[in-house]
Amino acid sequence: MKLFTRYNRILMMISLFGLLLIGFLFYRMLVYYLDQQIDHDLVEEVMEVKEYSAEGNFYKPHEFEDLIVQYKKIEKANPSSSYADTIFYNPLKHRKEAARYLKTELELVGQPYQVLVIASKFERQEQIRNICLIILVPVVLLFALVLLVNRLLLRKIWTPFEQLLKNITVFNVNHERPYEPVEMPVAEFRQLNKVLVALSGKVKSDYNEIKLFTENASHEMMTPLAVINSKLDNMLQSNVLGKEDGETLVELYKATSRLTKLNQSLLLLVKIDNNLLQDEEKVNLKSLIEEKQVYFEELITERDITVETTLTDVSIAASRSLIEILINNLFSNVIRHNYDGGKIEIRLEADQIVFANTGHNKALDPEKIFDRFYKDNTSEGTGLGLAILKQICNRQHYQLSYFYHRDLHTFTIKFNPK
Repeated sequence: MKLFTRYNRILMMISLFGLLLIGFLFYRMLVYYLDQQIDHDLVEEVMEVKEYSAEGNFYKPHEFEDLIVQYKKIEKANPSSSYADTIFYNPLKHRKEAARYLKTELELVGQPYQVLVIASKFERQEQIRNICLIILVPVVLLFALVLLVNRLLLRKIWTPFEQLLKNITVFNVNHERPYEPVEMPVAEFRQLNKVLVALSGKVKSDYNEIKLFTENASHEMMTPLAVINSKLDNMLQSNVLGKEDGETLVELYKATSRLTKLNQSLLLLVKIDNNLLQDEEKVNLKSLIEEKQVYFEELITERDITVETTLTDVSIAASRSLIEILINNLFSNVIRHNYDGGKIEIRLEADQIVFANTGHNKALDPEKIFDRFYKDNTSEGTGLGLAILKQICNRQHYQLSYFYHRDLHTFTIKFNPK
């Protein structure tokens, strides 16, 4: 939930609760004063009853008054009174109405009587309703106006902040375009904007330095490694070395070859991380897989590995360089980590590609398998093949997953994951 929406919702709930509470208290206060006024009128009516009884008569209210006086003869009169609400039938209006009564005991014309005086509350309740409406309607309109003005003001205040978030989202350290500052009317937002401008500049500067250092270091390493490999190759082809010297040179040659592959993999990861391979085009995956299968056919035949393919004619828009590296790494992985006489299954569907292979090991750790330099003890690789695979999928917004089922290590790449 957005901060703006959350704030408005909380403000509306608090305001509505406050309005209902104040309205309820106001209504109860009006009812209380109404009852007090009616009780006062009932006392005056009782006084009228006493005055009439002094003259030897029983008091009867006028016909136009919403008032009833009832007399009940009792044995002894106690000087006590009680007030309460009730419902009574109004004979003048022929309907039941809410009322207030006063019950007391008096000596009338020399005899004890219980006197019950009932006064209708209908008219005064109508007055309360009208008063509440007169007050409530303007208050509700004012409440709605305040909410509207508050919403408009907050939207105006938060619009630059939303633009600031948008600028942060589109900012990319790989692009020459710097972070664009935003004019902020609020002091706190202006301070945040200044911090972001300074931070983005420092991040971009540090990134460019690291990127330049990594590229230069990788390129500088290629030349001496190539020279070492060339010299070792020439020495291995000469006939002046003894058996032990030859074996030592073979080990050195393997080590430098591994170091060369490691350097090439690191350089490739740098290019992928820096998004330097962006030659997007339509790539026919079926043709590319068939082409790579022919390329790896010699290794597959040499190790007597069976390949089962189910390929649908699928084309995707992507970087051809990255997709070729992806397919190469998949083929290299299922061949290198297979055993002689093993099996490879390749399935290409409209939304995914699946490579599965038999292997010496059982299920691998799916949480670590794509980490850089992660490999089992029997592997002679650099530990970067699957990391490169994962990085390419991240760059292309594909979903890469691994699972082990029916003695097959299965790698699935979904092109359009939900």
